[in-house]
Amino acid sequence: MIEKINLDKTNAWPFVEAKKLLRERKSHIEKKGKIILQTGYGPSGLPHIGTFAEVARTSMMVNALNQLTDIPKEIITFSDDMDGLRKVPDNVPNQELLNKNLHKPLTKVPDPFEKYNSFGEYNNEMLKVFLDKFKFKYSFKSSTSLYKAGFFNSTLQIILENYEGIMDIIIPTLGKERQKTYSPFLPICPETGVVLEIPVLEIKKDKLKIIFNNNGKKLETSILDGNCKLQWKVDWAMRWYALDVDFEMYGKDLIESAILSSRIIKLLKKAPPSGFVYELFLDEKGEKISKSKGNGITIDQWLEYASPESLSLYMYQNPKRAKKLYNKIVPKAVDEYLDFIEKGKSQNELQLLMNPVWHVHDGKMPNEEVIMTFSMLLNLVETSNADTKELLWKFVKKYKKNILEKDYPIFNNLIGYAIKYFNDVVKLNKKYKNPNKDEKKALEALIKTLEKCNDKMSPEDIQTLIYSTGKENGYSENLREWFKLIYEVIFGDENGPRMGFFISFFGANETKQLIKDKIK
Repeated sequence: MIEKINLDKTNAWPFVEAKKLLRERKSHIEKKGKIILQTGYGPSGLPHIGTFAEVARTSMMVNALNQLTDIPKEIITFSDDMDGLRKVPDNVPNQELLNKNLHKPLTKVPDPFEKYNSFGEYNNEMLKVFLDKFKFKYSFKSSTSLYKAGFFNSTLQIILENYEGIMDIIIPTLGKERQKTYSPFLPICPETGVVLEIPVLEIKKDKLKIIFNNNGKKLETSILDGNCKLQWKVDWAMRWYALDVDFEMYGKDLIESAILSSRIIKLLKKAPPSGFVYELFLDEKGEKISKSKGNGITIDQWLEYASPESLSLYMYQNPKRAKKLYNKIVPKAVDEYLDFIEKGKSQNELQLLMNPVWHVHDGKMPNEEVIMTFSMLLNLVETSNADTKELLWKFVKKYKKNILEKDYPIFNNLIGYAIKYFNDVVKLNKKYKNPNKDEKKALEALIKTLEKCNDKMSPEDIQTLIYSTGKENGYSENLREWFKLIYEVIFGDENGPRMGFFISFFGANETKQLIKDKIK
């Protein structure tokens, strides 16, 4: 058990938010003997990293709560799959099929991948498969299933009873034209199956029915059993009420919605859940990542290039700061993950609570020795021309004698990721420098220096010789330019590894031959 004094002192954000939740929802939690945390998912497109981030971060909250209280916790992952399909995503097949089914509930739109009963079901299954890969503990809830099974019926009745009060909250936030047609209830057209946004003619509260104006025709429908669904902001409040939610985090683009939904649930005589606002995810151009666009790096791409834990680390760090998500940030994320593992070995309990990897691994820090960084491994992939894990391990074992793959599971996986990432991403962006006469002369001097080196020399001693060679060949005033020259010629990049360390792994003779081949 973690000492209470350290739990009180730590300002790691999952603990800060967990303590806030326990304060704000104290009486509610004590009454029901459970803490319910919700994450939302709109299955109008394939699940993306933003969706994962909510579940990962909420799971980190649960880990913190587990240290603070023995009260049972549950994460509900709620899919708003009764929402109408508003537009066709760019990144799915059978676009024409989807166009023909616009505005129908997502669970009534045919699956363009032809694997499941509906587009909504397909996206729900993709989300569950992904979350299961990470071994998250969650309860999946489908909006369609709960509406149709009558789970929301009692709450829908309370919302109808408070119809006027809800309208007073929402109407002032709408434009004049929208005010004329707005209704919290959206009927499902019995003829077309489309989610209709049409004006109300009459409300029959005693019969739990509403009469709508459907293009001049009266449409009378029950509000129960999935015959109607609610508009987004009212629907969100209804979920909080019916599921008795204690905590939900959301992106800053939903702040206004959260404020209105909070006012609505208060009108229904319940307190809103404790909230946490996070910044949005951006692609390489700084544009918001969108399910329908499919921009930014996908979940599957990240998992091809790096471990699930490195992605969880990226989600942990600075949740209130906008984050760019694209394939070139992967190596940095992996190296930070390895660095935090190494730091954890000498940290005390309070410091460990501030270590992101402690939160990624639910308090169980890995103790594997870090052999080399991911960035260094990528350089080794390039210079060795290794295209299999077995071949790359041979190079590693030249430096680290008598190590066994089974004792280094994290590093063994990194080797596979490095080969894939180098071939898919790094290789495409390489720009090798063709050295001029003076630069070539300096590199030839480096070759002569390497002839004096042997594989028994320490990385520091090799690095010192490289420094000296640079100083003696025109780079005494700017050693950064010296190493930039080496990196651009050998690695096709302005940046690279610490050369003494790299040569220790790759071998002095091998590096010498590599430079010779590059300056022919």
